[in-house]
Amino acid sequence: MAFPYMEAVVGFMIIVYVFETYLDLRQHAALKLPTLPKPLMGVISQEKFKKSRAYSLDKSHFHFVHEFVTILMDSAILYFGILPWFWKRSGDLLVHVGLNAENEILHTLAFLAGVMFWSQVTDLPFSLYSTFVIESRHGFNKQTIWLFFRDMIKGIVLAIVIGPPIVAAIIVIVQKGGPYLAIYLWAFMLVLSLVMMTLYPILIAPLFNKFTPLPDGELRVKIENLASSLKFPLKKLFVIDGSTRSNHSNAYMYGFFNNKRIVLYDTLIQQCKNDKEVVAVIAHELGHWKLNHTMYSFIAVQVCENTHGVLWVYMYFLWVYMYSIAVKADAFAKKLGYGSALRAGLVKLQEENLSAMNTDPWYSAYHYSHPPLVERLAAIDEPDKKAD
Repeated sequence: MAFPYMEAVVGFMIIVYVFETYLDLRQHAALKLPTLPKPLMGVISQEKFKKSRAYSLDKSHFHFVHEFVTILMDSAILYFGILPWFWKRSGDLLVHVGLNAENEILHTLAFLAGVMFWSQVTDLPFSLYSTFVIESRHGFNKQTIWLFFRDMIKGIVLAIVIGPPIVAAIIVIVQKGGPYLAIYLWAFMLVLSLVMMTLYPILIAPLFNKFTPLPDGELRVKIENLASSLKFPLKKLFVIDGSTRSNHSNAYMYGFFNNKRIVLYDTLIQQCKNDKEVVAVIAHELGHWKLNHTMYSFIAVQVCENTHGVLWVYMYFLWVYMYSIAVKADAFAKKLGYGSALRAGLVKLQEENLSAMNTDPWYSAYHYSHPPLVERLAAIDEPDKKAD
C-alpha cells in the first residue's frame, strides 16, 4: 500500500497548528493578567499598561480567528486536491491563450500566479481589518486606504518582475541538477539570499518608504562618533518616514564590508526622550555587528536549513542563540556607557509601541527574537547589583 503522503502532510500541519495554538492560549492567559509584572511596577505607567493590555488582547483575539480560518482553508485545499486541479486548469488556460502548456516553466508560472491571486484575495479582509480596525483603534495606523492598496499593487508588481526569473532558475536546476541537485539548490538559494540582502534596502525598500539623510545636528554627530569609535564603516545615515504608515518604531543597519548604512525610523526619534536614548538603541545594534552576530546568525540558518537536521533541534538552537545574542548586544551597549540610556530607551519603546508587558515564557521563547523587557532590564541591571 502506498504511503499516505497527503494525509501525513495535513496531519503534520494540524499538529503544528495545535501546538502553536496551545502557546497562543498560554500567551492569551498572560495578556489577561490585570497587573504589571513586579519588575515593571513603577517603571511602566498604569495608563500605558492598560492601553498595552487592550491592544495585545485585541491582536490575540484576531490572531485566533485568522489562524483558524487559515488552517481550515489550507487543509481543505490539500485534502480535496485543489492544487492538482488548479495545476490542470492553469495548463488549460495556457493552451487557451496559445501558449505551450508542456513548457514546465510557463506552466509553473501560470500556476503560481493563480496561487498568488488566491492568497491576495483570501488574505485581504484580514489585512484590512488588522490595519484599519485594530491598528487604527489603538492609534497606530497612519495609512490611507489609497496608500494601503498602492503598497499592495507595488508588491504584486515586484513579485511579477522578480518571481519569474527565480522560479525559472529553480526549475532549470531541478531539471539539470542530477545527483548534485541538493548542492546546486543550496548554492543558488545562498547566492539569492545575499543578492536580496544587498538589493532590498537599496532598490526595493525605497519604493515603499522615503529615505532621507539624517539632518546635521547633535544626534548625527553622536551616532557618527560612536560608529567611528567602534571602527564601524558607516557610509550613510538615513531617516525613514515610518510615520506615514504607522506609529510603531524601529532602527536597523545593512550593507556588506565597508559600505554600512544605519536607518532610523522617524517615530523612534520622536518617541525617545533624548538623543542619548536613540544612540543607546544604535549601540545595541552596533553590538550585534561588533560581536559578529549578523554573520553568525546567517551561517547558523544556512547550516541548520541545509543539513537535514531534526526540525526541533534546529528550532531550539535558534531560540537559544537569538536570546543570547540580544542580551550580549545589550551588555555591549552598557559597556560603552549607555546602560541607563538603553534601559530608558527600551522602556520608552515598550510603552510607545504598546508591546505586551506580561508574556508567557514558552510563547516568548518560540516567537520572540529578543527576550521580553523584564528579562532585558534584569540583564542590564545585573552587573550594577553585583557591584553593590
